[in-house]
Amino acid sequence: MVFTSTVFLFLFLPLFLAAYCLTPPRHRVFLILGASYGFYAWWRPDFALVFAASTLLAVVAGRLVGRWRVASRPRARLVVAVGVGVQLATLVYFKYADFGIASLNVLLAQLGANERALVGIVLPIGISFYVFQSISYIVDVWRGDASTDARWYEVAAYLALFPQLVAGPIVRFSSVSEAMKAPVMTLSAASHGAARFMLGFVKKVLVADGVASVADASFALASPTAAEAWLGVLAFAVQIFFDFSGYSDMAIGLGKMLGFDLPENFARPYRSASITEFWRRWHMSLSSWLRDYLYIPLGGNRLGRGRTYLNLMLVMLLGGLWHGPTWSFVVWGAWHGSLLAVERALAGRLGRPPSDLLHPGFGQGVTFLAVVVGWAIFRAPDVQAALSHLGGMVGHNGWAVGPDLAWQLEPRALLMVVVGLALAVVPAPRRWVASMPGWGPALLVGAFVLAVARAVADSAVPFLYFRF
Repeated sequence: MVFTSTVFLFLFLPLFLAAYCLTPPRHRVFLILGASYGFYAWWRPDFALVFAASTLLAVVAGRLVGRWRVASRPRARLVVAVGVGVQLATLVYFKYADFGIASLNVLLAQLGANERALVGIVLPIGISFYVFQSISYIVDVWRGDASTDARWYEVAAYLALFPQLVAGPIVRFSSVSEAMKAPVMTLSAASHGAARFMLGFVKKVLVADGVASVADASFALASPTAAEAWLGVLAFAVQIFFDFSGYSDMAIGLGKMLGFDLPENFARPYRSASITEFWRRWHMSLSSWLRDYLYIPLGGNRLGRGRTYLNLMLVMLLGGLWHGPTWSFVVWGAWHGSLLAVERALAGRLGRPPSDLLHPGFGQGVTFLAVVVGWAIFRAPDVQAALSHLGGMVGHNGWAVGPDLAWQLEPRALLMVVVGLALAVVPAPRRWVASMPGWGPALLVGAFVLAVARAVADSAVPFLYFRF
């Protein structure tokens, strides 16, 4: 089930909200738990069992770690290692088994050996997100950052909370543990949450879906020209930002309606003046997760410059691989890791971040260019296609739009590329919509109604991050 589906909008959500209002606050956790599993199982009921097993492991490990963290540190440390290890092993099996076998087959083919058969695994939706949340819960209990007296169903409901279950943001248990005991639904929070949900819905359906055809058509070309390659990658930059930030807005809005303050996930990332700043603004819940549970445990910047650069590279390589089992994601991670390391090295030599020495507009332009180059790698199905698209961006295949692409370009889609790029660099839309008394909210409601009509009529494009 997805937020843009008619089943969710006209059946699941109204029924759930009605039941939620009628349920006493201390019992709402059970409604959240049951409804969230129904929401998840709508697509594949069998994968709900995988999710339940992951949740059970997190609950048991958290309970044991909380019991032994002070009384028996070695046993608690062992439980953390086993719990985190099994969670990661589950993710690796479902997400990377076929990737590993396919990569091995390339080597075997070169050696003249027989290839291995692929496992043929279907990736459970949202596994990357709920595994990371399970790991954060276990580790936070070990660190003393998460409550150890939470009941099992509160932890299970935290992991299953349907607004953020399948595509984030990645939530820490400490941020919702108190609210989970007796979620309070207020009229003010519900109205703000509803507005945030509508804004995210509009961003997803009208903007992200509106430019998807341009990106898809461009990246389907074997040898795009400069105009075709740039048009495609700019369309994708708009699509992925409005798609994922739109989902995050909807998740945060739904959470607020239910009485939870979910973390922000985007802060105008295309206005960043450096790659370091970009990763403080883009997918912030993942960035903070990688920092707190990977970069800092690896040593962070405490072990010298060389180790700092290595840690940055390792974190971004793994962050790239987290997005999917293809070498293009690994290369994308290496691209960003290299840029972060270069910025850190320059800051060390200059005594300040290099962006401080540049005009803000110039720094933002250079950063956006670097991000767009990365998006060309990210969007391409493989490294060879990425190189072809990058070659097209520098004019390797000519400059003008050819007939193979021209007939697929709709004026409405091209307009949304321009509108999307403009909206991506202005102050947060939800702030200036809220600042328009009277007709601002009316404009948002009208856009939402239009987006719902579009979603019902055209069947919205699946959320990009569902595949990750």
